[in-house]
Amino acid sequence: MNRSEKHLFSTLKHAIAATFLKNYSAPEAIEDWKGDTITDFQEDLFSKVKAKVSEKWFYTYFKNDPEKLPRIDILNLLSVYVGCYNWEAFKSTHTNTKTPSKRGSLIKIVGLLMAALFLVFIFKVVAKNEFHFCFVDEDKGEPITNIALDIKLLQAQQSPLFFKTDSTGCFSYTTKSDKITFVVQSPYHKTDTIVRHIDANSNQTVRLTTDDYALMLDYYTNGNIKDWKKRKQQLQQLIADHAQIYQMFPNNIGIEIYSKDDFIRTLTIPTNSLKHIKILDKKYSHGKVVKLKFMIE
Repeated sequence: MNRSEKHLFSTLKHAIAATFLKNYSAPEAIEDWKGDTITDFQEDLFSKVKAKVSEKWFYTYFKNDPEKLPRIDILNLLSVYVGCYNWEAFKSTHTNTKTPSKRGSLIKIVGLLMAALFLVFIFKVVAKNEFHFCFVDEDKGEPITNIALDIKLLQAQQSPLFFKTDSTGCFSYTTKSDKITFVVQSPYHKTDTIVRHIDANSNQTVRLTTDDYALMLDYYTNGNIKDWKKRKQQLQQLIADHAQIYQMFPNNIGIEIYSKDDFIRTLTIPTNSLKHIKILDKKYSHGKVVKLKFMIE
């Protein structure tokens, strides 16, 4: 890391510590955290951005002096944790600027005042709102960066606009409207319609549910045994060994209890039932699903 990157990463660590200390008791310096404090931080991070960093990663980047910055997707998630859109937004907010010389101060102040008046005028004429969203796989808790998601922006009395997410799994749009409505589509996630008002746009992370039927159908059709086994391992890690799993039946006619292995078997075979599974409720503890209710529609 160069000097500028070290300063920004150090600033990010201070911001992370300040965010964590709002709800937890711990040493002010993140380098002094250990044991249960690191575990509490992992859980707090997961509760806010649905992603975790390993204890090994924590020691590598927070308790030691790393030679390079973490991956951009991790920097984006940590930036969201402290209240920024992503790493670029965090850098823009915290990059130091040079102090202007006395000679140019008066001219600069006058120029800034004129610019401010001009911007106020422009803002009144054409006020714009910027919406920013980053998409995360609900099961993995990781940004969806391996594929570009399709964004279909819906407009009143106009044809829709089409976009794709960028390399960080994010999407931005600027509009005069106070509300945005769009449909997000992925080959391996369930289609979702997002409606967000600018006043309620504090949570820019959108979690997408895996479409297990599409995923399994792709693996079976293409004979992709390696990724099929990998998906089973992910589900094994995601679901607690003694999770309570219930299939709910229409009209409250009863329920069926599933074991963890039975439910994973249901999710990894592309049957017609899998195509119509709808998750009704999920509860997590320590990053694992401990209670789940679903229905076959």
